[in-house]
Amino acid sequence: MKKIASLFLVLILAFGTLLTGCQSSSNQTKSTDKSSDSKKLKIGFLYVGPVGDGGWTYSHDAGRKYLEKELGVTTIYKESVKEDTAEVQKVIEDMINQGVNVVIGTSFGFMDGMEKAAKKHPDVKFMHCSGYKTAENMSTYFGRMYEARYLSGIVAGMKTKTNKIGFVAAYEIPEVIGGIDSFALGVQSVNPNAVVKVAWTHTWYDPAKEKEAAKALLDQGADVITQHQDTAGPQQAAEERGAFSIGYNTDMRDKAPKAYMTAPVWNWGPYYVKQIKAIQDGTWKSESYFGEMKDGIFDLAELTANAPEGAKEAVEKAKADILSGKNKVFQGEIKDQTGAVKVPAGQVMTDKEILNIDWLVQGVEGQIKK
Repeated sequence: MKKIASLFLVLILAFGTLLTGCQSSSNQTKSTDKSSDSKKLKIGFLYVGPVGDGGWTYSHDAGRKYLEKELGVTTIYKESVKEDTAEVQKVIEDMINQGVNVVIGTSFGFMDGMEKAAKKHPDVKFMHCSGYKTAENMSTYFGRMYEARYLSGIVAGMKTKTNKIGFVAAYEIPEVIGGIDSFALGVQSVNPNAVVKVAWTHTWYDPAKEKEAAKALLDQGADVITQHQDTAGPQQAAEERGAFSIGYNTDMRDKAPKAYMTAPVWNWGPYYVKQIKAIQDGTWKSESYFGEMKDGIFDLAELTANAPEGAKEAVEKAKADILSGKNKVFQGEIKDQTGAVKVPAGQVMTDKEILNIDWLVQGVEGQIKK
């Protein structure tokens, strides 16, 4: 009888163990399913500057915060990441080890590092701002900021009294060159006698150096300063000299209130929400997004009282023409600095040509080091 009871007890224990094993397996599967659930996302942002730069990085971080608020997703970020392939890869690996499954890189110089990381981690989604390399799990995104640059050029062209406008520029890459050209075309549309003088800093974030570059342009007679930089240094230099300024990336009126007139500004939040929703819905696909002003990804900030009389009306008319497609900005005839026709009358530059532009339009003073 004891033997039968013992055998029965063994059978019960064995059956209990089997049940326990099944439950463990079930829980493990459930946990795995949760971790692979597309709605359980953790997004990592790589920034080229500090979030407090008030410009480029600040605008992306505002987009990150908007994303968190709208979708309730978890995000992390790393600021002041060097534009070095090995460094970018290291930061991405650290993020992935923290559970990140979507990586967003916000500077052109992150491109090669992100491409390598994307190949190594096919299960992670990558989005790169302003680059041109894509993969099945890596998109690129940017906006036709040249449209807003053109509008800001109208303001500058109407404001200048010396017909000399200074442009503090970062690097000789298409993104910056195209911005200079479109700005100059906007200037020339209202003031064909004005010239745009360029000073290169080879920095994205160096307030002191960028301010000094603006001072040099002011010394050459410029009475309006604009920029493709991440700080308000150039505008502060303008204010100190009694000149006027046009910012970039964000509305910087509080940084130089006596000089600031307007700025082409970014609005990344809605784009980030749209992309993350697509990942959650399983509809996301790699693409090369080149947004237009009508998409809401960028715009020209409201003009201040420092802007010239009649500028608001001129900007509104030009903006309406851009939104309707009547004004393509880069439409011929356009000549380069040597006087050679680069875009014949009646023709419009293609997106590929704009994204690879390496020449300055007639009326711009400054050289591109290649």
